[in-house]
Amino acid sequence: MIDVLVVDDDFRVAEINAKYVGKVPGFRVAARAHSAAQALASVQRGTIDLVLLDHYLPDQTGLELVHRMRDQGHGTDVIMVTAAGDVTTVQAAMRLGALHYLVKPFTFAALRTRLDSYAALRRTVDRVGGRGIAGQEQVDRIFSALRTTPAPASPGLPSGHSEPTTDLICRVLHHAKHPLSAHEVAAETGLSRSTAQRYLRHLEQAGRLRLSLRYGDTGRPEHRYAWVAP
Repeated sequence: MIDVLVVDDDFRVAEINAKYVGKVPGFRVAARAHSAAQALASVQRGTIDLVLLDHYLPDQTGLELVHRMRDQGHGTDVIMVTAAGDVTTVQAAMRLGALHYLVKPFTFAALRTRLDSYAALRRTVDRVGGRGIAGQEQVDRIFSALRTTPAPASPGLPSGHSEPTTDLICRVLHHAKHPLSAHEVAAETGLSRSTAQRYLRHLEQAGRLRLSLRYGDTGRPEHRYAWVAP
């Protein structure tokens, strides 16, 4: 089994990511951490094979944590799982040896693809490592083990819509105990209200959400959306 440390300052996101990891054969969640200090303490115990690491942590950034890990001699593998999508952070993660970089929001399928390629990498290294010295063919095999094939876009999505964002909104509505407004969905997902409204409108038109109106003192009804069970 590959022991995974899930690091995210948001307890709910950490729980979702941990459940994702638990669904992938060969992987198990060994610990969760919500700060860089907690994460480093888990790594120092020496039982972690892989860190799923958020960049935005309350005490240090994820990349600063990786710096500390490397300075202390910890070669624990890292996959970045973060909303930080700027090129500077991505390049810095590559230079520090991050094996993959997954931008939030993402689907279970996207994470599983990365975890499967990581497992393939470990198997390949174990096979090649038994020979002591790797030739070019073995080196190429090691590097190719990390390659992933991006999942095709969903054919039913309009232009400008992404599958990860659609899945994120669907998860929020699916677990909601009552209909939510676009403002509430935006607050739950971290999206702008206009973006949330655009996705909600599409999902309602596709029959995946039910629209209801709630009238207040202003006379203008508030649009509220509820999950429609398949």
